[in-house]
Amino acid sequence: MTLTKINFITGNKNKLSEVRAILGNVIEVDNQAVDVPEIQGTIEEIAKEKARRAAEAINGPALTEDTALEFHALKGLPGPYIKSFMEALGHEGLNRMLDGFDDRTGEAVCTFAFCRGPGADPIIFQGRTQGTIVRPRGPTNFGWDPIFEYEGKTYAEMDKEAKNLISHRYKALVKFQQWLADGQS
Repeated sequence: MTLTKINFITGNKNKLSEVRAILGNVIEVDNQAVDVPEIQGTIEEIAKEKARRAAEAINGPALTEDTALEFHALKGLPGPYIKSFMEALGHEGLNRMLDGFDDRTGEAVCTFAFCRGPGADPIIFQGRTQGTIVRPRGPTNFGWDPIFEYEGKTYAEMDKEAKNLISHRYKALVKFQQWLADGQS
């Protein structure tokens, strides 16, 4: 089965825009906003279950994405729970979590999971980018981008094209693209 179009399960217009910008010349990206309950577990367990449930909900192939932000000083937390931490604490609160530590390094992690349809086993594609957690800089319209610094600029300070060439999302999508090019074996 050769894929020519995928259903990217997201209601986040910023994520959709980045995925289309990165994959646009390889495969058509449609999207559907499906409310899929998120389980607790490792990044990989969460991503696989999300894809499995999304494929069941739309009764077809589904691509899902899960983003994590790991603080090294906190042994990987908040990790896959960054969305809840971000909503509860905001950019400054996330920074204050690290104020007692010398280590402010972190890792942005993006895990795409593709499930061919109901009953199929999801396949994951993960990208990681090392960076530093800093006080917010740049526009605050896309999650934790203003506090994740890579080579002197926060994700929020970078133009979209530059970010899309180095980000955790880009690295994961390159793996997905390679899988597509290899015939999805």
